[in-house]
Amino acid sequence: MEAKNQTVVTEFVFVGFTEHLQQQVLLFLMFLFFYLITVFGNLGMIVLIWIDSQLHTPMYFFLSHLSFVDICSSSTIAPKMLADFFVEKKTISFLGCSAQMWFFGLFVTTECFLLAAMAYDRYIAICNSLLYTVVMSRSVCIHLVVGPYIMGLLNAMTNTVLTFQLPFCGQNVINHFFCDISPLLSLACTDTHLNELVLLIMAGGVGVFSGLTILISYIYILLAILRIRSAEGRSKAFSTCSSHLTAVSIMYGTLFFIYVRPSASFSLDLNKVVSVFYTAVIPMLNPLIYSLRNKEVKNAFRRTLERKKNSLGK
Repeated sequence: MEAKNQTVVTEFVFVGFTEHLQQQVLLFLMFLFFYLITVFGNLGMIVLIWIDSQLHTPMYFFLSHLSFVDICSSSTIAPKMLADFFVEKKTISFLGCSAQMWFFGLFVTTECFLLAAMAYDRYIAICNSLLYTVVMSRSVCIHLVVGPYIMGLLNAMTNTVLTFQLPFCGQNVINHFFCDISPLLSLACTDTHLNELVLLIMAGGVGVFSGLTILISYIYILLAILRIRSAEGRSKAFSTCSSHLTAVSIMYGTLFFIYVRPSASFSLDLNKVVSVFYTAVIPMLNPLIYSLRNKEVKNAFRRTLERKKNSLGK
């Protein structure tokens, strides 16, 4: 009888960022700018890698998938978030919420492991340069790309199923701008300690495994660079890693702050602000980091412009 008297939640309502119109307009324009740069920047990176034969290397094969994942993860959140700025009630269906969580979890986890694969690629390129083409064969590269997607599927499926099998029988207002796990768990009308433990284990496992791969790779890379006698050689070796290292630092710093913290330090309002970085800012920054700090990408872009200019001149 008690279960029958409970109100079953069929939709959720986002709190969003602010109710002040001027702030809404400003935030809308800012996030729209972020999203457009994300889509066109990453799409441009994919097209550039595809059309320039000199970028047909393992490093840029991984980078093209990183750009694809950034477009997908941002598109999972941004369109709904932008539409919600100018509606009074920011609702999302129960199924829509679960789908948003599933897809975002898939792409964020995939990105972590893709960054780890890219770190391994840089390790082989610098520490075993003579065997690079042998070790990083086409089949190895495909496995190093498929693996992250599989891990993303497992992580997204586990957390989404465990979260949405919980009873939501009263409050349906999410203190966030998208369906993230932590604010949803706070709405469940049952004990969620098991879900929080699984979330900590899964997020910690993803972070530790991929993070250790990156850390160990860069320890060997640093030792190899220090053994290079010429300053020019050290600078060239480090420049091949600087873009990736920058992207890794931003991504992992943000995710660890959100998901790998004791519950005592939990703040949904603070999480909302920090979440902006990995939902909107990081996907926008990645193509900028890899284009502005990478001579090969800039040279490929110049070659593409020159070919376009020559074709128009004929």
